[in-house]
Amino acid sequence: MPLPLANLAETAPARIALQVRVYKAPRLFELWHLASFDAPTVAIVWSLAFAWAAHVALPGWVPLLLALGTWSVYIGDRLLDARAGIRSEAADQLRDRHFFHWRYRRILLPLAIGSACVAAAMIFTLMPSPNREHNTLLAAAALAYFSGVHGPRQVPAWLQKILTKELLVGVIFTAGCAVPTLSRLGVVHLSNNRSFSFLPALFFFAALAWLNCHAIDRWENCASRTLSGVSALALSTMGTLAGSICLQSEPRIAMLFITGSVSAALLGLLHLARVRIAPLTLRMAADLVLLVPVFLVVH
Repeated sequence: MPLPLANLAETAPARIALQVRVYKAPRLFELWHLASFDAPTVAIVWSLAFAWAAHVALPGWVPLLLALGTWSVYIGDRLLDARAGIRSEAADQLRDRHFFHWRYRRILLPLAIGSACVAAAMIFTLMPSPNREHNTLLAAAALAYFSGVHGPRQVPAWLQKILTKELLVGVIFTAGCAVPTLSRLGVVHLSNNRSFSFLPALFFFAALAWLNCHAIDRWENCASRTLSGVSALALSTMGTLAGSICLQSEPRIAMLFITGSVSAALLGLLHLARVRIAPLTLRMAADLVLLVPVFLVVH
């Protein structure tokens, strides 16, 4: 017997929902993202991959310092975002990670402050003075970012279009991962020829970090018609070509380009499959695919 039109209208969404299976990652992977452990993990992997590509041996305390500093910064950033959203009654703009941080702020905030203090102690006791000066510049850039994003003064609209939050995060994050290697290459004084072939790879990874932030922002704001997929394809192609060009002269830097290209391609695949992936899992996976360079340091 034919169903009335009213019943058809009610059952159509249910049928569509049954046809589209949404993938959801195990809770452990979600907690890796919710507790802000994703960014420190990527920072460790990228810093070690950069050092490997440049034939630089990093002391064991350097990745630990990066992890502690990155985790502290991300905890602070997400708590500030959560507080601003709640106070301005714009909670609809907040995501699961913000609610998680706000719910456990009495635990996370002291841990983040402790991590920052340990990181500061490591800087003043283990880091040589010249390297400390380089990190001071990076710290100033991070402070400028926090002032612009979380400060009371609004950044002019024309400047926001150029210096987007995604671009600033991509550049500062990549610079933080690269500074330990750059300081040992002597790139500030332009005294090492390998520095000139290493720098393009850093620009590529800064673009990859930007693409990660840009894609996440577009996904979370339901902007389906975006250039995220095109940008991922273009960046992956550029990285593959760059890796092919320097394969003979600098095989390690070539492999760095190629692993970054794989990450960009995976971001593109996530963009295509985003409607079949739960939002929290999609956000977690966007950071997970940035860990492809780990194969350079564990082989």
